[in-house]
Amino acid sequence: MRLLPSGDAGLLVELDDLDAVLALHRTLAAEPPAGVLDVVPASRTVLLVLDPALTTVGAVATAVGRTRPTAADRTGGELVELPVVYDGEDLADVGELLGCSPAEVVARHTGTEWTVAFGGFAPGFGYLTAAEGTWDVPRRASPRTRVPAGAVALAGEFSGVYPRESPGGWQLLGHTDTAVFDLHREPAALLRPGVRIRFVDVS
Repeated sequence: MRLLPSGDAGLLVELDDLDAVLALHRTLAAEPPAGVLDVVPASRTVLLVLDPALTTVGAVATAVGRTRPTAADRTGGELVELPVVYDGEDLADVGELLGCSPAEVVARHTGTEWTVAFGGFAPGFGYLTAAEGTWDVPRRASPRTRVPAGAVALAGEFSGVYPRESPGGWQLLGHTDTAVFDLHREPAALLRPGVRIRFVDVS
């Protein structure tokens, strides 16, 4: 664990791997140090945003240094089921990369329980990691200039759902009509850290 100040209102905690991030985030989100306003996980870091009127970066660093994270748990969060039509342009290519048929890719993707590890890229985009097993699917060699909202995709060890139309280099498996980000909903983001996701084939 490496503790780094992030301006006068943040503390960045660098960790060895995603499991360490999930464990520390789970612990700090449940009992944040005094004066901490937000706990934001990423792939290898956790950012603590604090109120300088209530605490200092040094005080928060001391509190984090004393923290004993619970084991990473990818099974205890809220479960959300996302209906997916598996008609993605890259489905056959992903099958070739994994050495299986497109139908087997779908079965494996729907048979995996995913957990939102962290958000990023765009509002509402969650990086989903497999609770069990591993995935290793490279990004496309040439990113697309337009990926539609609702596209369900893979890249590296992660799966994700594009919340809006945007460029992107992930491998497209299909699409969902479920809005994963809606400003008129509370909370607006469906895919929040700790939420478990099951994809359901409705092709």
